[in-house]
Amino acid sequence: MKPLRWIKRSGPIWRRWVMASDFFTTTIGEQLTLQRGFDITKKEQMAGDVPVVSSGGISSYHNLAKATAPGVVLGRKGSLGTVYFLKEDYWPHDTSLWVKDFKGNNPHFVYYFFKGMASELKKMDVGAANPALNRNHVHLLKTKWPSIYIQNKIAEIASSLDDKITHNRQINQTLEQMAQALFKSWFVDFDPVVDNALDAGFFEQDLAFPDELLRRAEARRAVREHGDFKPLPDATRQLFPAAFEECAEPSLGLGGWVPQGWKYQNFGQLLSMSIGGDWGKDSPDESHSVQSRIVRGTDIPDLMSGQLSKAPLRWVEPKKLKLRQIEAGDIIIEVSGGSPTQSTGRSIFMSDLMLQRLGEVVEPASFCRRFKPKSINHGLLGFLHLQKIYADGKMWEYQNQSTGIANFQTKFFLEAEPVLIPSNDLLDEFCKRVKPLVDKSHSNEQIVLTNLRDTLLPKLISGELRLDHIEAELAKVEVA
Repeated sequence: MKPLRWIKRSGPIWRRWVMASDFFTTTIGEQLTLQRGFDITKKEQMAGDVPVVSSGGISSYHNLAKATAPGVVLGRKGSLGTVYFLKEDYWPHDTSLWVKDFKGNNPHFVYYFFKGMASELKKMDVGAANPALNRNHVHLLKTKWPSIYIQNKIAEIASSLDDKITHNRQINQTLEQMAQALFKSWFVDFDPVVDNALDAGFFEQDLAFPDELLRRAEARRAVREHGDFKPLPDATRQLFPAAFEECAEPSLGLGGWVPQGWKYQNFGQLLSMSIGGDWGKDSPDESHSVQSRIVRGTDIPDLMSGQLSKAPLRWVEPKKLKLRQIEAGDIIIEVSGGSPTQSTGRSIFMSDLMLQRLGEVVEPASFCRRFKPKSINHGLLGFLHLQKIYADGKMWEYQNQSTGIANFQTKFFLEAEPVLIPSNDLLDEFCKRVKPLVDKSHSNEQIVLTNLRDTLLPKLISGELRLDHIEAELAKVEVA
């Protein structure tokens, strides 16, 4: 047995020590066996709960498994560099490679190992028209491989980071749901107004109440009779009226009745400006001299879920940027694109934290628009209204088709879409409750964790970082 050696490695930030005996040089094929997946057509698949895993991930389900969990699957054809971990028995599709034999190695470590070499796998394309990966070529690759003890620790740390990232994403979704639930309760179902009206005996009057309003009152009365019902604080309840009144349009409110004193405005009245986005250029020139982050419709889901999106940095004209630069409180809305199952009209509220994440100078892409509200309060109300009608499918009503591309009819929408506006005091109270939820959902903690995983984990796998040092970094994140 050779004596232990200490190897010194250094980088731009890190300067760490690893023990040479923890790692050894080998080939991937010596450590595990990759196998091509099994062909199966949609017609051949039977109803079941066994995931069929292709190069793009779980594509369908079948009633028969070909591989037992835990499993690691790589994209073989079409999508190279994709890696999936399976916690249940599965069917690896013909477009994938799967680890047939881990040869005693930790499956979780193997998953993270291949995740770390995704870019290298993409370069190993041997396909002609369609990208393809040859397992024999992968087997021959030389690599440094850690002992099983180090593998177990790496898998533990990486899994912990992934769990934290997933938990953070779930928190963001919960916060968004809480904000939307409060909007629906106050401005769609009018719960506090119904409560006040019930207490004031409003529904005992001999008036021609619509059935929709009466059903809402009965449903609310049943909720109030539950032992765990908690009314709003008196100061907040007093901001709501205790009566409803008819409005001109019977399709609005509850059967055409709305809270007394509240007025409908068209969506455009919430805004001080609406302007289309820009695309700029890849490189600077005399006109395009400012670099800006360009937010596209396709970037909105990642941003909403707390991730660092792939919104590109491009060079734009200062004179165009002057009107298009996004500020806190603005809304970016997608106005072109969509799909047969997804309408245009996806939107995002831009907070200070969101702007910080994107790099301060931000502009909507040419297929998006900047909605600049008259105030932060109007922006929050307008954004939650957009989220509600998008979830309800109403955005399809404002979409038309042109040359194969779906377009959002912005002018028609701004003039036709009604928004119910409460008193200024009530809108202030609503935004005091909602803005912290939105700000928290825009927290950058998930990005910090993702960056920590993606930058430090490869160094840990290669032996450049020692375990106790990355554990110290995790502790710093916990403290923050």
